[in-house]
Amino acid sequence: MLPGRQYRVEDILRIAWRRKWLIVLPFVVISTATVFVTKRLPNQYRSETVILVVPQKVPESYVRSTVSGHIEDRLQSLQQQILSRSRLERIIDDFNLFTAQRRVRPMEAIVEGMRAAIKVETVRGGDAFSVSYTGSDPLIVKAVTERLASLFIEENVRDREMLAIGTSDFLQTQLDDARKRLIEQEKRLEEYRLRYAGQLPSQAASNLQALQNGRMQLQALDDALARARDRQVTLERAVGDLLATETPTAAPVAATAPPPPAASGDPAALAGSTPAEQLLDARRRLAALESRLLPEHPDIARLKRQIAQLEPKVAADSAASAATTPSAAARPARDAAQVARERRIRDIRADLDAIGREIAARQNDQQRVRTEMALYQSRLDAAPIREAEMTELTRDYDTIQQIYRGLLAKREDSKVAANLEQRQVGEQFRVLDPARVPERPFSPDRMKLNLMGIAFGLVLGLASVAAIEYFDTSLKTEDDVRTVLSLPVIATIPLLTQTMGDVRVRARLRWSFTAGAAAIVIAIATIVWRFRG
Repeated sequence: MLPGRQYRVEDILRIAWRRKWLIVLPFVVISTATVFVTKRLPNQYRSETVILVVPQKVPESYVRSTVSGHIEDRLQSLQQQILSRSRLERIIDDFNLFTAQRRVRPMEAIVEGMRAAIKVETVRGGDAFSVSYTGSDPLIVKAVTERLASLFIEENVRDREMLAIGTSDFLQTQLDDARKRLIEQEKRLEEYRLRYAGQLPSQAASNLQALQNGRMQLQALDDALARARDRQVTLERAVGDLLATETPTAAPVAATAPPPPAASGDPAALAGSTPAEQLLDARRRLAALESRLLPEHPDIARLKRQIAQLEPKVAADSAASAATTPSAAARPARDAAQVARERRIRDIRADLDAIGREIAARQNDQQRVRTEMALYQSRLDAAPIREAEMTELTRDYDTIQQIYRGLLAKREDSKVAANLEQRQVGEQFRVLDPARVPERPFSPDRMKLNLMGIAFGLVLGLASVAAIEYFDTSLKTEDDVRTVLSLPVIATIPLLTQTMGDVRVRARLRWSFTAGAAAIVIAIATIVWRFRG
């Protein structure tokens, strides 16, 4: 190729004509070889089946399936299981596939080749998917495709059933654990209620009412005790009056009235009194102290010991007085008033004993009521602490109970869903378009391969001519001389032997070559268009 030379179409055609054999030979050789090779390529047939995803028959509003997710994700899982080596080896053995290859190639390579021949694609819309298999025998291709479709259907049913049962079993395990925790928490609550019975926040109102009732009961006991003591004082005063007006019969010197009873609690005044008067004064002081002090007070215990010591003395004096009294035969009959007075004294003393027992009972009731009030008050004081502890226990119990109820509802739903899958009324795969025996080969596309061979041969020839012309620097025409040497041409010698026949032949060859080049360009354009299509 000459530098600086601008080539026209006529120049290019002239070059092509001059190098025509470099274009024709690669074109013919490569095209012929391509046709020969494509004829010897084995035919590959493809069979395809379309599987429809049928939704469950029971509405989702009634029974919610435990199997969720897009069909693409589930197909990936099913494809991994069905295209595993164990499944494909079983299919290869059942249909006796790749007999010649198994003699020279390992099983891993054969399984990989079969896995590459299987294609699983979702159909537009996502409600169906296709399964196809490519092989050399049309009948076997159809049978293998049907086997793959049945495997997809069976595996889908098995996976859905196992997933539903597994979900139900998992929820049952979680439910048992939640039930165990709930029972343990209920036992803790029961033990806490038994341990702190009466101090619970729910019992505060009853404790407050019991405390109020105790106060009212204590007030009633105080009033009754005050009345009893008033009666006791009145009766003791009556006994004292009766004893003071009594005239002794044993000694004449004692005819005068006895001195009035000594002041209560005065040892000097009690020194000259009789044991009966001392006993009466001790009882009066004991009644006064019991109204103000507890039964365990030391003064009350001392007076009780003093009374216990005076009572035998008074009894002995009464016996001695009865012994020194003249007999009934020797003395005149006792005065009726004296007898009535003694009877009155006995009745009053009996009433005093009853009142003393009543006072003691009232005091015991007071002590009991005060003890009960202290117990209810302690329960009320402990109620805030128990309320905080109960709040923590009940919070955990409520949380576990909510978890248990939620798991129970989910477990029941999962049981219904598992029953749905076992009865095969859930989502299923159904063959929409069954596999058929292919009528024509799927590959190789001989037309496309032949066109590619022709194009390659033509491109190779043109590339060879272009390369030779690029490295060729010889001068062949007047334009070449004028371009390279930059000198004017004085004269040219024409081809003397050229005749009109030669001119016509050269014109026909030029037009033939132009038509061939146009046909090649059209063929190349056709190949490009088919590739794009």
